[in-house]
Amino acid sequence: MTKLSTVLDQIDAGTMKLPEFQRGYVWNRDQVRGLMKSLYHGYPVGALLVWETEGSAQAVRGGASTPGQKLMLLDGQQRVTTLYGIIRGRAPEFFEGDPDVFRGLRFNVEDETFQFYAPVKMKDDPLWIDVTAMFTGEDGAAYEQLLDLKWLRPKLSTYISRISQLQAVLERDFHIEQITGLDKTVDVVVDIFNRVNSGGTKLSKGDLALARICSEWTDARPTMRRNLERWKEAGFSFTPDWLLRNANAVATGRAPFSALEDVTADGFQDGLHAALHNIDHLLHLVATRLGLDHDRVLMGRYALPILVRHLHNRGGRFADGAEADRALHWYIHAALRGRFAGSTETFLAKDLETVDKSGVEGVAAALARSRKGVLSIDAQDFEGVGRGSRSYPLLYLLTRVRRSRDLVTGHPLGQDVSALQVHEIFPKNELAKLGRYSRAELNAIANFAFVVPSTAVALNRRDPADYLAQIDPAVLASQWIPVDPDLWKIDNYREFLAARRELLGRAADAFSEELLIGSHPWTAGQQLVPIVVAPDDDERDARVAQIKALVEEFSQMGFAPPSLDAEISDPDTGRVLAVAEAFWADGLQPGQDKAVILELDPDEADLPRLAELECLVFTTVDALRGYAQRRNETASGEREDDGAAVSSTGGGSSPEIDIELLDEPPVETGGQFDQVVLDTIDACKVDLGYNPKQFKVMVNQYGALGAVRRILHAPAVSDGFVTLWERRRLDLTVETIATDERFRHLFTEDELAVAEKRLADFTDAVPKAG
Repeated sequence: MTKLSTVLDQIDAGTMKLPEFQRGYVWNRDQVRGLMKSLYHGYPVGALLVWETEGSAQAVRGGASTPGQKLMLLDGQQRVTTLYGIIRGRAPEFFEGDPDVFRGLRFNVEDETFQFYAPVKMKDDPLWIDVTAMFTGEDGAAYEQLLDLKWLRPKLSTYISRISQLQAVLERDFHIEQITGLDKTVDVVVDIFNRVNSGGTKLSKGDLALARICSEWTDARPTMRRNLERWKEAGFSFTPDWLLRNANAVATGRAPFSALEDVTADGFQDGLHAALHNIDHLLHLVATRLGLDHDRVLMGRYALPILVRHLHNRGGRFADGAEADRALHWYIHAALRGRFAGSTETFLAKDLETVDKSGVEGVAAALARSRKGVLSIDAQDFEGVGRGSRSYPLLYLLTRVRRSRDLVTGHPLGQDVSALQVHEIFPKNELAKLGRYSRAELNAIANFAFVVPSTAVALNRRDPADYLAQIDPAVLASQWIPVDPDLWKIDNYREFLAARRELLGRAADAFSEELLIGSHPWTAGQQLVPIVVAPDDDERDARVAQIKALVEEFSQMGFAPPSLDAEISDPDTGRVLAVAEAFWADGLQPGQDKAVILELDPDEADLPRLAELECLVFTTVDALRGYAQRRNETASGEREDDGAAVSSTGGGSSPEIDIELLDEPPVETGGQFDQVVLDTIDACKVDLGYNPKQFKVMVNQYGALGAVRRILHAPAVSDGFVTLWERRRLDLTVETIATDERFRHLFTEDELAVAEKRLADFTDAVPKAG
């Protein structure tokens, strides 16, 4: 057994390290609070697993390896890092993450709870003790704020005893399992790590391969991280495994990471540097020749290792412009056909072997054979939905390479402008009012056009039959907008989509043919410059606002940012299973969850297959929020782990909204308010065909006033509110409940302000009926 104080001293002395193959710190504040609560009360917090090895022989995080026996921390990184950060007041040398996660922790000596600093709540309250200051300050410093207050004297001895109990966590004994012996190679240790780390981040085959290389070339992973950060600053986000695929392709010419087992550290270093050079060349090429200049539109990124290998075989450059264009032709079609969306390693292996034998022509011929001998683009390739679909990058590419003209100014896009914005030719909210179009039709790529921001504002929500008639037909043609006025009528929206897809398909296929035969100009003026595409943050759209609020809320809860409008493919077949509103591929906290999917149109997704893949799928925002709240409550120790926090609550179910009420006495409403709320629920069912059953459950549980106030205190609007807003009956929701003059006295000024803001946010987008 080893005391916690000894473990922290070992970190300070450099005898306990973190191996380089470990990933970064991923805990959130609720997990930090939960750990401190468990230690304070003497609950079990698990053993530590360390690997005893010669330090200079292993790559370590946060500094150079030094000679002598070292203890490499395998299991317990999150716990040890948290305790070091709180007790020492700084992050350990090996730390990678956000240090604010464990800053500002306070302990309440009255109720023995742990919370992070909240100025309004804690500034003038002596019962809240700064935990880090207690550990880093002089003896007795934590008691000073209590000693001079007469009203605390009756309980002073109790408070001091509780502070002493907290300080005693330094003497807490930890059981440490040690892995020793010359036979414990990096491969063996990583296998042990994966076995014991069942609830944490697993190491991939790539991590395993890199772990061995890091033991010989300590700068391997740092070099990869530096370049990933460099690309991120340039607008491209890649994973470490993706970069390792490219390095592996160069170093071995093979796809499986196991191929790196026979590669020396020097060989890997050469392969990585060559891969970095070739990736930079390809990114420049797809940006300047295809206009794919930022992460959202960089399709088919797993096709790049094939071209990286080909460039390596050619000495780092294509033979000429014609070969480069043929490579781009293959790249576009590989991306559109989802060549590497499923069974990535299998197709990488095939195409790496082919490109070595037959070059770009060989992989293009192989792809054509899988498409019955033809590589062409047609109207079906523009049937995608949302920015996550494969159609979106294709539309952007076509807009850039053909220099489409802005609908108002008539100037070529990319000329004298640095930003573009997506414009809905038919306003989505106006289409939604008709109630005849599916969500997929409302978000169809064929309804998108790129314009400059000022044009997006000028044309926002305008009737296409009105504004398209005022635009030069040549400008419309440059954006592949049908010029038949009958197709501009909102009743003919489906016919418009079909006609525009045909125009887009023909134009894209013609460009594809130019690349294939080498007729696309290579003049200096033909090079495309990067353009920023403004995010689609139309908060007047109820669903957009709701998801944006959820993402912000989750960020505050310590969760990773999701991919929005994300196309999710079957890993075996490449078939598109869903285009999700939000997708956390590695879980809400990387490595600590299964993949989490928010799919608000379940009828348009393959939910059974997603379930087979063990994804957590949520079909309402409320269900996902409830899962996240329960998960964090369990982590903080405020909720018993009953399994609810680790299972999907999707399928349309809505969890209880558990927002803490203000500590105020109940208000007698005389029954009138209760009746209005119940009438609202009945009106929803009768007038809208929508049953807000969770709202009724809350009314039964907390009373009408309690239910409404809980909803108003929720960080983001509920699914029920979005449904009501979209059906244009605001008078049945917050307007009736929280702003009726008869009942305004029941709510605080803050609550009224929240209600009025929510009404203002959505009134413009969805006018009231009548």
